[in-house]
Amino acid sequence: MDLYLQGKVALVCGASQGLGFACARALALEGAVVTLVARRGDVLAKAAERIREDGAVDVRTVAADITTAAGRDAALVTSGAPDILVTNAGGPKPGDFREWTRDDWMSALDNNMYSPIALMQSVIDPMIERRFGRIVNITSSAVKMPIDILGLSNGARSGLTGFVAGLARQVAQYGITINNLLPGAFSTVRLQETARRVAEDTGVSLDEVQQGRLMAIPARRFGDPAEFGDACAFLCSPRAGYITGQNLLLDGGAFPGTL
Repeated sequence: MDLYLQGKVALVCGASQGLGFACARALALEGAVVTLVARRGDVLAKAAERIREDGAVDVRTVAADITTAAGRDAALVTSGAPDILVTNAGGPKPGDFREWTRDDWMSALDNNMYSPIALMQSVIDPMIERRFGRIVNITSSAVKMPIDILGLSNGARSGLTGFVAGLARQVAQYGITINNLLPGAFSTVRLQETARRVAEDTGVSLDEVQQGRLMAIPARRFGDPAEFGDACAFLCSPRAGYITGQNLLLDGGAFPGTL
Protein backbone atom coordinates (compact mmCIF):
# COMPACT_ATOMS: atom_id res chain seq x y z
CA MET A 1 0.00 0.00 0.00
CA ASP A 2 1.36 3.41 -0.97
CA LEU A 3 0.98 5.72 2.02
CA TYR A 4 1.63 8.83 -0.09
CA LEU A 5 4.26 10.13 2.33
CA GLN A 6 6.91 10.97 -0.26
CA GLY A 7 8.30 14.42 0.47
CA LYS A 8 6.26 14.97 3.62
CA VAL A 9 8.30 16.62 6.36
CA ALA A 10 8.31 14.73 9.67
CA LEU A 11 9.70 15.53 13.10
CA VAL A 12 10.05 12.52 15.40
CA CYS A 13 10.98 12.93 19.06
CA GLY A 14 12.83 10.40 21.20
CA ALA A 15 13.96 8.83 17.95
CA SER A 16 17.37 7.39 18.80
CA GLN A 17 16.01 4.05 19.98
CA GLY A 18 12.91 2.05 20.82
CA LEU A 19 9.49 3.04 19.56
CA GLY A 20 10.53 6.53 18.49
CA PHE A 21 13.25 5.08 16.29
CA ALA A 22 10.80 2.60 14.81
CA CYS A 23 8.42 5.41 13.88
CA ALA A 24 11.19 7.51 12.34
CA ARG A 25 12.43 4.54 10.31
CA ALA A 26 8.98 3.63 9.01
CA LEU A 27 8.28 7.22 7.92
CA ALA A 28 11.69 7.60 6.28
CA LEU A 29 11.33 4.36 4.34
CA GLU A 30 7.99 5.61 3.02
CA GLY A 31 9.79 8.60 1.54
CA ALA A 32 9.23 11.25 4.18
CA VAL A 33 11.94 13.78 5.02
CA VAL A 34 12.55 12.87 8.66
CA THR A 35 14.29 14.76 11.45
CA LEU A 36 15.24 12.59 14.42
CA VAL A 37 15.47 14.29 17.81
CA ALA A 38 17.06 12.88 20.96
CA ARG A 39 19.41 14.05 23.67
CA ARG A 40 22.49 11.96 22.93
CA GLY A 41 24.13 12.99 19.68
CA ASP A 42 26.31 9.89 19.37
CA VAL A 43 23.41 7.45 19.71
CA LEU A 44 21.29 9.63 17.44
CA ALA A 45 23.92 9.65 14.69
CA LYS A 46 24.11 5.85 14.75
CA ALA A 47 20.33 5.60 14.58
CA ALA A 48 20.17 7.89 11.55
CA GLU A 49 22.89 5.90 9.81
CA ARG A 50 20.96 2.66 10.35
CA ILE A 51 17.93 4.20 8.66
CA ARG A 52 20.03 5.45 5.74
CA GLU A 53 21.54 1.99 5.33
CA ASP A 54 18.01 0.60 5.04
CA GLY A 55 17.41 2.84 2.04
CA ALA A 56 16.04 6.13 3.34
CA VAL A 57 17.12 9.20 1.38
CA ASP A 58 16.68 12.27 3.59
CA VAL A 59 17.31 11.74 7.30
CA ARG A 60 18.37 14.60 9.55
CA THR A 61 19.27 14.75 13.23
CA VAL A 62 19.30 17.29 16.02
CA ALA A 63 20.68 16.50 19.47
CA ALA A 64 18.38 18.40 21.80
CA ASP A 65 16.28 18.05 24.93
CA ILE A 66 12.76 18.32 23.62
CA THR A 67 11.46 19.02 27.13
CA THR A 68 13.09 22.47 27.04
CA ALA A 69 12.06 25.50 25.00
CA ALA A 70 15.56 25.72 23.50
CA GLY A 71 15.45 22.06 22.50
CA ARG A 72 12.07 22.42 20.83
CA ASP A 73 13.24 25.50 18.95
CA ALA A 74 16.35 23.67 17.73
CA ALA A 75 14.27 20.74 16.52
CA LEU A 76 11.88 22.96 14.59
CA VAL A 77 14.72 24.95 13.01
CA THR A 78 16.28 21.72 11.72
CA SER A 79 13.07 20.15 10.48
CA GLY A 80 11.38 23.25 9.14
CA ALA A 81 7.59 23.37 9.34
CA PRO A 82 6.64 19.71 9.72
CA ASP A 83 3.66 18.09 8.07
CA ILE A 84 4.01 15.28 10.62
CA LEU A 85 4.84 15.48 14.32
CA VAL A 86 5.47 12.40 16.44
CA THR A 87 5.87 13.29 20.11
CA ASN A 88 7.64 10.93 22.44
CA ALA A 89 9.50 11.25 25.71
CA GLY A 90 10.89 8.67 28.08
CA GLY A 91 8.53 7.70 30.83
CA PRO A 92 9.16 8.89 34.39
CA LYS A 93 10.63 6.61 37.01
CA PRO A 94 8.55 3.81 38.50
CA GLY A 95 8.02 3.45 42.21
CA ASP A 96 5.69 4.03 45.17
CA PHE A 97 3.78 7.32 45.15
CA ARG A 98 4.91 7.91 48.75
CA GLU A 99 8.44 8.38 47.44
CA TRP A 100 7.62 11.06 44.86
CA THR A 101 8.20 14.73 45.54
CA ARG A 102 6.60 17.74 43.91
CA ASP A 103 9.69 17.98 41.70
CA ASP A 104 9.09 14.42 40.51
CA TRP A 105 5.53 15.30 39.56
CA MET A 106 6.49 18.53 37.83
CA SER A 107 9.15 16.70 35.84
CA ALA A 108 6.67 14.02 34.75
CA LEU A 109 4.10 16.61 33.71
CA ASP A 110 6.70 18.68 31.88
CA ASN A 111 8.08 15.69 29.96
CA ASN A 112 4.95 13.72 29.21
CA MET A 113 2.22 16.34 29.04
CA TYR A 114 3.42 19.90 28.57
CA SER A 115 6.24 19.29 26.08
CA PRO A 116 3.98 17.56 23.53
CA ILE A 117 1.43 20.34 23.96
CA ALA A 118 4.10 23.01 23.44
CA LEU A 119 5.22 21.31 20.22
CA MET A 120 1.64 21.18 19.01
CA GLN A 121 1.30 24.90 19.70
CA SER A 122 4.29 25.52 17.44
CA VAL A 123 3.18 23.42 14.47
CA ILE A 124 -0.60 23.65 14.42
CA ASP A 125 -1.10 27.00 12.68
CA PRO A 126 1.23 26.21 9.75
CA MET A 127 -0.59 22.89 9.41
CA ILE A 128 -3.91 24.75 9.29
CA GLU A 129 -2.57 27.02 6.56
CA ARG A 130 -1.47 24.00 4.49
CA ARG A 131 -4.72 22.16 5.20
CA PHE A 132 -2.77 19.07 6.16
CA GLY A 133 -1.19 17.81 9.35
CA ARG A 134 -0.61 14.63 11.26
CA ILE A 135 0.22 14.50 14.96
CA VAL A 136 0.81 11.22 16.74
CA ASN A 137 1.61 11.10 20.44
CA ILE A 138 3.31 8.00 21.78
CA THR A 139 1.75 7.53 25.21
CA SER A 140 1.15 4.21 26.99
CA SER A 141 -1.37 1.43 27.46
CA ALA A 142 -1.37 2.60 31.07
CA VAL A 143 -3.73 5.37 29.96
CA LYS A 144 -6.42 2.68 29.64
CA MET A 145 -5.09 0.15 32.13
CA PRO A 146 -2.99 1.91 34.81
CA ILE A 147 0.14 0.17 36.07
CA ASP A 148 0.53 0.54 39.82
CA ILE A 149 4.26 1.33 39.89
CA LEU A 150 3.95 3.84 37.02
CA GLY A 151 1.75 6.41 38.75
CA LEU A 152 3.77 9.37 37.48
CA SER A 153 3.30 8.16 33.92
CA ASN A 154 -0.36 7.27 34.45
CA GLY A 155 -1.15 10.78 35.63
CA ALA A 156 0.87 12.83 33.14
CA ARG A 157 -0.10 10.84 30.07
CA SER A 158 -3.77 10.87 31.02
CA GLY A 159 -3.59 14.66 31.14
CA LEU A 160 -2.21 14.74 27.60
CA THR A 161 -4.95 12.36 26.48
CA GLY A 162 -7.64 14.68 27.77
CA PHE A 163 -6.08 17.67 26.03
CA VAL A 164 -5.81 15.87 22.71
CA ALA A 165 -9.45 14.81 22.85
CA GLY A 166 -10.49 18.45 22.63
CA LEU A 167 -7.85 19.80 20.24
CA ALA A 168 -8.27 17.00 17.70
CA ARG A 169 -11.89 17.97 17.16
CA GLN A 170 -11.11 21.66 16.83
CA VAL A 171 -8.68 21.18 13.93
CA ALA A 172 -10.19 18.20 12.08
CA GLN A 173 -11.93 20.50 9.59
CA TYR A 174 -8.52 21.69 8.36
CA GLY A 175 -7.28 18.26 7.35
CA ILE A 176 -5.35 17.74 10.56
CA THR A 177 -5.56 14.56 12.62
CA ILE A 178 -4.26 14.05 16.13
CA ASN A 179 -4.13 10.58 17.63
CA ASN A 180 -2.40 8.76 20.46
CA LEU A 181 -0.65 5.42 20.08
CA LEU A 182 -0.75 3.40 23.29
CA PRO A 183 1.97 0.74 23.36
CA GLY A 184 1.69 -2.28 25.55
CA ALA A 185 4.70 -4.49 26.17
CA PHE A 186 7.20 -4.01 23.36
CA SER A 187 10.77 -5.29 23.26
CA THR A 188 12.46 -2.06 24.34
CA VAL A 189 14.89 -0.84 26.97
CA ARG A 190 11.94 0.55 28.95
CA LEU A 191 10.41 -2.93 29.18
CA GLN A 192 13.64 -4.28 30.67
CA GLU A 193 13.88 -1.42 33.16
CA THR A 194 10.37 -1.90 34.53
CA ALA A 195 10.82 -5.66 34.71
CA ARG A 196 14.03 -5.23 36.71
CA ARG A 197 12.27 -2.89 39.12
CA VAL A 198 9.48 -5.41 39.68
CA ALA A 199 12.03 -8.18 40.22
CA GLU A 200 13.93 -6.09 42.78
CA ASP A 201 10.77 -5.09 44.65
CA THR A 202 9.26 -8.58 44.77
CA GLY A 203 12.33 -10.78 45.06
CA VAL A 204 11.21 -12.72 42.01
CA SER A 205 13.75 -13.50 39.30
CA LEU A 206 13.82 -11.32 36.20
CA ASP A 207 13.02 -14.34 34.03
CA GLU A 208 9.93 -15.12 36.10
CA VAL A 209 8.77 -11.52 35.84
CA GLN A 210 9.16 -11.58 32.08
CA GLN A 211 7.36 -14.91 31.76
CA GLY A 212 4.54 -13.60 33.90
CA ARG A 213 4.12 -10.63 31.60
CA LEU A 214 4.15 -12.86 28.53
CA MET A 215 1.42 -15.08 29.96
CA ALA A 216 -0.76 -11.98 30.45
CA ILE A 217 -0.58 -11.18 26.72
CA PRO A 218 -2.93 -13.25 24.54
CA ALA A 219 -0.44 -13.02 21.67
CA ARG A 220 2.12 -14.70 23.98
CA ARG A 221 4.92 -12.44 22.83
CA PHE A 222 6.21 -8.91 23.24
CA GLY A 223 5.61 -6.48 20.43
CA ASP A 224 8.17 -5.83 17.73
CA PRO A 225 8.94 -2.07 17.56
CA ALA A 226 8.76 -2.30 13.75
CA GLU A 227 5.06 -3.16 14.07
CA PHE A 228 4.55 -0.03 16.10
CA GLY A 229 6.42 2.05 13.53
CA ASP A 230 4.23 0.75 10.72
CA ALA A 231 1.08 1.68 12.65
CA CYS A 232 2.47 5.16 13.20
CA ALA A 233 3.30 5.59 9.51
CA PHE A 234 -0.24 4.64 8.54
CA LEU A 235 -1.76 7.15 10.96
CA CYS A 236 0.55 9.82 9.55
CA SER A 237 -0.53 9.15 5.98
CA PRO A 238 -3.32 10.75 3.93
CA ARG A 239 -4.98 7.33 3.95
CA ALA A 240 -5.80 7.77 7.66
CA GLY A 241 -7.50 11.12 7.24
CA TYR A 242 -10.77 10.00 8.84
CA ILE A 243 -9.16 8.80 12.07
CA THR A 244 -8.72 11.50 14.69
CA GLY A 245 -8.97 12.01 18.44
CA GLN A 246 -8.41 8.32 19.04
CA ASN A 247 -6.37 6.29 21.51
CA LEU A 248 -5.16 3.27 19.56
CA LEU A 249 -3.98 0.38 21.69
CA LEU A 250 -1.19 -1.89 20.48
CA ASP A 251 -0.84 -4.53 23.17
CA GLY A 252 -1.30 -8.00 21.71
CA GLY A 253 -4.78 -8.22 23.21
CA ALA A 254 -3.73 -7.60 26.82
CA PHE A 255 -6.44 -5.05 27.60
CA PRO A 256 -9.50 -7.07 28.64
CA GLY A 257 -12.20 -4.49 27.90
CA THR A 258 -14.48 -3.90 24.95
CA LEU A 259 -13.95 -0.13 24.67
